[in-house]
Parts: sequence; structure tokens; C-alpha cells
Amino acid sequence: MPNRVAQGKIIQVLVSGLLLLLNLHPLNLLRRWLINLDVNTPSRAHQVAALIPGQCPFEREITLWGRSILRIPPLCKLNPVYDELIELRFRALCYLAEECGEDISAYT
Repeated sequence: MPNRVAQGKIIQVLVSGLLLLLNLHPLNLLRRWLINLDVNTPSRAHQVAALIPGQCPFEREITLWGRSILRIPPLCKLNPVYDELIELRFRALCYLAEECGEDISAYT
């Protein structure tokens, strides 16, 4: 029985290594989809700009009676597709400002 378990783990490692070599890892697929997502309509650009925050919403400082007792660091950099999301938001804002001539100050 341990032999089958070892064989199963070896196969699992080989398959995951092959997926990484072929760049078919689910995160890479998601990254490519986000990079290739076209922002070509004002409604889509508004949706993207509204859904993706301009700054990390997780950073918090908890104070008690005027003294800082706990600081929660920004967790955005732990997101594996953070850079791609920020790039997509930037492309949406650029589209609204340059192509549509809209004021994007509401999104900053």
C-alpha cells in the first residue's frame, strides 16, 4: 500500500511540474486573462475602476484611548494577482481619461 501512495505523490509532483513548465498553472491562466482583458467600453472601464480599489483596503491601525495598540499591515502584496489587478485598473482609468475625456478624480 505505501508503494501506491508514493507512486501517487510522484505522479502528482510530475503533473504539477508539467503544468508549471507549460505555463498552465491556474494562477498563470488568471494572470494572462487579466492582462488580455480589453477595456474598450466606458461601462466596462467604470466597472473595473469601481471594483478594484486604488489603495490597499486592509491596512489598519487599531487605537485605544489615543494610543496605537495594533497595526495590521497591508495584505495586498500577498495577493498573487495584485499587480495585474492594479494594471487593469490603471488601463481602465487611462481609457476613461484619454479616450472618453472623462474626469477620473472620483476614482482616486
